[in-house]
Amino acid sequence: MTDIFEVLSPGAYTTVQDLGRFGWQRFGVPPSGMLDDFAGRIANMLVGNPDTAALLELTVSGPVLKVLAPATIALTGADMSFSINGAPASGWRAVPVKAGDTVSVGMAKSGCRGYLAVSQGIDVPLVMDSRSCYVGAAIGGFKGRPLQAGDCLRRCPGAIDHPARRVPEALVPAYPTEITLRAIPGPQDDFFDHGLDVFFNAWFTVSPQADRMGCRLQGPVISQIAGMPQSIISESSLPGGVQIPQDGQPIILLCEQTVGGYTKIATVISSDIWRVAQALPGDRIRFERIGMDAAHAVFRSQASLLERIRHEMNLPEAERRSRRDGPHPVAIDWNAPDVLDKLIHWLYQT
Repeated sequence: MTDIFEVLSPGAYTTVQDLGRFGWQRFGVPPSGMLDDFAGRIANMLVGNPDTAALLELTVSGPVLKVLAPATIALTGADMSFSINGAPASGWRAVPVKAGDTVSVGMAKSGCRGYLAVSQGIDVPLVMDSRSCYVGAAIGGFKGRPLQAGDCLRRCPGAIDHPARRVPEALVPAYPTEITLRAIPGPQDDFFDHGLDVFFNAWFTVSPQADRMGCRLQGPVISQIAGMPQSIISESSLPGGVQIPQDGQPIILLCEQTVGGYTKIATVISSDIWRVAQALPGDRIRFERIGMDAAHAVFRSQASLLERIRHEMNLPEAERRSRRDGPHPVAIDWNAPDVLDKLIHWLYQT
């Protein structure tokens, strides 16, 4: 183990996360993990880590870190100001650092959460097979809490190289202030009639009461069928479930809840959870109805896109340079339903 970062300033809410803690929900322990695992996986790819390596999840504003040993780092996710020793650095690429350097990550300009990976991964104790921090129970991560000034982080053992990896600009996600989320009706959609129409046709605003447990929305009231009970027997909850509490304002469940007794009008597909993770208070959200087969197709497309990005990163530098100098899409609409298919097609063509 090697000391890698001294925390000079922790940022607004910085925690250690990996892909999550699974298999413990029946005991009331939520999965936690990276809310935007698309950006998190790519951050790990950039520094040569496995997808399962632990990294830092930054919320709204990032930390100031003193580097204690040579390493490679990468920042993905929200568009945050990023500098090394005061000199601007670029996100979505591998950046070498040395002992004594100061890494600063500032406020998010678009998006909500950034992901800072370091070669070999952050080394904190495994708790129930995961390094993810669950603040609600003070487990995992660094002492079960967000980082504080004075904390010293370690990296896992292993050789350090400095790969010249970067994500092509066209593949860097945009984080718009108007977001479309694809959702499958149910499991309690039969509790709603007119309310279901309102849900799939209205715009909602992200409330300031949005966190890793759930994203609360404000907008038109979603009413149930008259006479239907306002709650159900508590049942297991999964990320993406959209609860409708008694005030009729939707709550998109995220990764730190295990059970709930409110009716769920729809479920946001797993491939769109990253969009929720990057929504800021005041952003607008609408829901688009989608079927199970289409949701599976989107999931396969996203998995294929990640593998194509991984392949692109591992090409020899000369071939990567040739691809970078080739044609690029004029614009990418990250809210378009077929965006993943278009990006995969572009990767195959360049």
